[in-house]
Amino acid sequence: MTQNVRDILARQAQQPFVDFPSLIARYARERPEAPVFLCEGDELSWAGLARQMDRVAGACVASGLVSGDKVALLAAPSIRALETFFGTVRAGCCIVPLATSATASALLGMLRDSDAKVLVADADAREMLRPVEPALREAFAGRLVAIDFDAPGWAAWEAWLEQAQAPGAVDYRPDQPFNLIYSSGTTGQPKGILHHHGMRARQAMRRNFGLGPDSVMLLSTPLYSNTTLQPMLATVAGGGLTVLMRKFDAGGYLRLCAAHKVTHTMLVPVQYQRLLAHEDFARTDLSSFVLKQCTGAPLDARLKALILEHWPGGLREVYGMTEGGCSCVLDAHEFPHKLGTVGKPAADHDMRIIDDDGRVLPQGEVGEIVGWSPYMMAGYYKQPQATEAFYWRDETGVAFHRSGDIGRFDEDGFLVLLDRKKDLIISGGFNIYATDLEAVTASHPDVADVAVIGIPSEQWGETPLALVVRKPGSDLDAETLRQWVNAQVGRTQRLAAVEFRQELPRSALGKLLKRELRQPYWK
Repeated sequence: MTQNVRDILARQAQQPFVDFPSLIARYARERPEAPVFLCEGDELSWAGLARQMDRVAGACVASGLVSGDKVALLAAPSIRALETFFGTVRAGCCIVPLATSATASALLGMLRDSDAKVLVADADAREMLRPVEPALREAFAGRLVAIDFDAPGWAAWEAWLEQAQAPGAVDYRPDQPFNLIYSSGTTGQPKGILHHHGMRARQAMRRNFGLGPDSVMLLSTPLYSNTTLQPMLATVAGGGLTVLMRKFDAGGYLRLCAAHKVTHTMLVPVQYQRLLAHEDFARTDLSSFVLKQCTGAPLDARLKALILEHWPGGLREVYGMTEGGCSCVLDAHEFPHKLGTVGKPAADHDMRIIDDDGRVLPQGEVGEIVGWSPYMMAGYYKQPQATEAFYWRDETGVAFHRSGDIGRFDEDGFLVLLDRKKDLIISGGFNIYATDLEAVTASHPDVADVAVIGIPSEQWGETPLALVVRKPGSDLDAETLRQWVNAQVGRTQRLAAVEFRQELPRSALGKLLKRELRQPYWK
């Protein structure tokens, strides 16, 4: 084991484990009427959260759930969705927030894979699930819970809570499942990323970005995203207020900033673009800001400079992944000469650059980024082989996470991102797997060959383009194919365009040369 990892583990051992239900109960005693959540005009106090948390936990018990069982949540941010989240944790169960942008068939696959025993959904999600509702009723007999609608086979929210039994005391352990987040995907089987109580508690306490009782965190990304969960949990741990938007729009975001004197936020790059371009930006009072954060995709250096110039408060870019381990932080306001990087390894992180043979490279050389930290996932749920494949082990056997990204550390130890080994497109902060889109496109009867690549987009950062070879004699047009593919994938996965080619470049072994395909678009 490396000395750095030993030191981090020694510090970690000295930090007491504090579970979230106990933290919430403490704040409910100390500041009962202070708000903890605000969403679309609905407010929840600490005392209200503690009370509703117990009711949801009791409903889980009445539904026959025991510690470690899964509760799936498919809903936009709302007070009831948040009560479900923390009530599930209070019961000792594992919360499974699911992507509201996925297709019905993909959601059914994730629900089955997760082993969830209760599904809590809102009205919009129910509409999306209609194609698979018969299968849902069979899988969740008597355990479908409607947040804000009435429908046969679904228990109304209040009726579900009225059956609650006393949840009793729970012995929360650091190695107990806390949440299961599914990676992405529109076809095939996305992987469930399992986080334990200990990881979430350490992350919230250690990486809380200076959050305290007077902090106001504004979040506008979905509940199924770690982009939302990590800062939300850190704000709860610090005793602050979290303001959530059901759906992002720049004007509404700016109004909330002024109305609630927001001090902190987490946004993806495309949201910063839209906010800076909005007509109300220049006349909105943003002087209350202490720290703005950005994650989900690399933030362009020019955009960082504009944010620093026009938006009060610090700017922190966070490079990382939901699996954890590989995380860098750039405090752009402190290092304006390093805007072309994503910063240095975050506190308690050990990061390396390795070559294709798994050998550690010296500083300055280019290779794959790997990392270790106490904030790593427990593994991919029920996929031990995929979990092991995700590891790179050092000479002492310590398992580092492979990022799939290519980069180098500069002379000052700042990480410069260069490329991605994974065939991954990050559009508007969402991960899009090209292989998913390729599989759907290739299933069209007139398609002979296809490659999907990410191309630059002013609106989304990058967006997926399908390069297609038609079968001989086909007169298929690009827009028809694009609409055909997009009808079968989730909202955040759709193709921006289709272009036809006579052939696609391949190596002698038949591997698509995607670098060659991307090059003209990224010059």
